Amino acid sequence: YHNDLFYLTGTRLAPKEKLDIPVLFMPDTMKMYEAVVVIHVMRENGENWPYEDSAALNKGLKSSVTVAENGGIQGILWIYPVHGIPEAPQQKLVPAVVRCRARQRVERRVEVLLTGVVPGANAMPATRNSATVNTNKPANIQEEVQVTDGFSTTVEFLYELQYQSNETKSQLGALVGMHLIQRERDTESGIVTLIFNIVFAPNKPMRNEATLVVQCATGGVWKFPMLFIATEPEVDDVINIEAVGLNKESIVGFKLTSQTR
Repeated sequence: YHNDLFYLTGTRLAPKEKLDIPVLFMPDTMKMYEAVVVIHVMRENGENWPYEDSAALNKGLKSSVTVAENGGIQGILWIYPVHGIPEAPQQKLVPAVVRCRARQRVERRVEVLLTGVVPGANAMPATRNSATVNTNKPANIQEEVQVTDGFSTTVEFLYELQYQSNETKSQLGALVGMHLIQRERDTESGIVTLIFNIVFAPNKPMRNEATLVVQCATGGVWKFPMLFIATEPEVDDVINIEAVGLNKESIVGFKLTSQTR
């Protein structure tokens, strides 16, 4: 968006006719932009809409209408605020894989790189994003800030895991935990590295995809693919049945305890 004002004048609308107003958004930095679309409608013949209670009109509808000198309504205003939220370009990223055997628990640290984060003196346009699991810290990191635990508790960033469907969300929601543990910024490039701690405790074999969505308080959005894989669990026990003779049944008993009611 730009600060320039664009006017669409002389457009005639018939009763119940629709008008499309195009809005073009081409951000060059990862921050939210705001604009307002204002529509002013007047009668084609120049007459006003009569309105009896001018005092109530001035109080309740002052921002929605333009009032003529005689107290009638000269024009009607519709005001639509528009927020433009830039999203980092989607590339073919290798998903960050979290793998665990069913009925076990694993913790993994996932690092994501955010380019073009603003504000910042050296903020760069968003050109790439990436996610890795258990990578080493770059040598040129100048600042390290500890942040609090929990969901979306940092001042500058909000984050969540998004799933492909409600069914996947209900299946994985209780099995995956995530919180942000560190935030680092490269003073030369302006790239921010967020380090998440991911806990995965599957109860059965599965393979599900998810998307880690990070939003900066200034409005930029980054998305990183993730893959959760639960392999076959360990064998509980081995049951041996000894034969008592040909064509004769052998029986062995064992107990199964349910973890729920």
